[in-house]
Amino acid sequence: MATLKELADRTGYSPATISRILNGDPSLSVTPEARRKVLEEAGRLNYSATRSRRGRTPKGLLRVGVAEMLTPAQQLEDPYYLYLSGFVRQGCLDRKYTCLPLESRGEGFFAPEGERLDGIVAIGLFTPGQVESLAGLSGNVVFLDSSPFESRFDSVVLGYELGISLALEHLTALGHRRIGFVGPAYKLDDRRQRAPEVRRQFFLRLMAERGLLDRALMLDCPMETEAAARAVTGFLASGAPRPTAFLCANEESAIGVLRALSEGGLSVPGDLSVVSFNDTPRSALVDPPLTSVSTHVEEMARTALRLLAERAALPGREPVRTLPLKVVVPPSLAVRKSSGPVHEG
Repeated sequence: MATLKELADRTGYSPATISRILNGDPSLSVTPEARRKVLEEAGRLNYSATRSRRGRTPKGLLRVGVAEMLTPAQQLEDPYYLYLSGFVRQGCLDRKYTCLPLESRGEGFFAPEGERLDGIVAIGLFTPGQVESLAGLSGNVVFLDSSPFESRFDSVVLGYELGISLALEHLTALGHRRIGFVGPAYKLDDRRQRAPEVRRQFFLRLMAERGLLDRALMLDCPMETEAAARAVTGFLASGAPRPTAFLCANEESAIGVLRALSEGGLSVPGDLSVVSFNDTPRSALVDPPLTSVSTHVEEMARTALRLLAERAALPGREPVRTLPLKVVVPPSLAVRKSSGPVHEG
């Protein structure tokens, strides 16, 4: 796992500046290039630390198109997708695959002129029109972090229900009963249609099953740092009885919660525990380090490339399989300093 000192050595920025970037300090004036450099180097250092655990990579050279839901600028607002993209590209490099970014124009995706594709990794959520555009470029499309047409395409998705369950088991074991949720009530589904947000839905059901659900502790806000900070600040200002813990829909929301609690004079985890979702390399570097549901973005990317290779039709070689697969990557819980026992008194 990367440290602030290692990031400082790699990026040329001071540990203090890096810490402010990772914690989303709104008073810090920093270029998008600097922010991207810090986030990407954190991912590379984390990747290097885990390489020794890898087995052999698949043989054979492939030409892999990469389609992305978010623009590079949007990825800086949600680094989860930045890391997914980075691990796909790194995985291609390790396997000596040619990685070809696809251009997006409206509903269409386009390969570099004259380039042959053996398959496509599509990262994020896509409309039916975009899906058909990708299928027109290659019949071998693997969707990463969505599963829009399971009967046609391979996909790699998160185990959301298990992740929420692990977080709640951790918090209740620490004595927490008043647990709030920070995240949107609605979000886009696998076909980019408005639908109830899945993490929130699992939280509602699992808390109700435990007899602990209090809807007054459900804060509805976008999965963004500033939005989460505003939601928590407003909640604290209302004077309503506060929870002893917040479970956040993603890392950006958790960082916003940390900021709002600090500005409100509350300590984490002394006054209130915070648990995040996603656990990118950033989670271990913020202050305090976030207890987080780890979605194993590197393993998700590696699995997507494995599925793509299995269905690639190369000269003189038949695909390993033709039946599409959906792989649900089971999350785990990384326990760090942002969660602790309920504060007595």
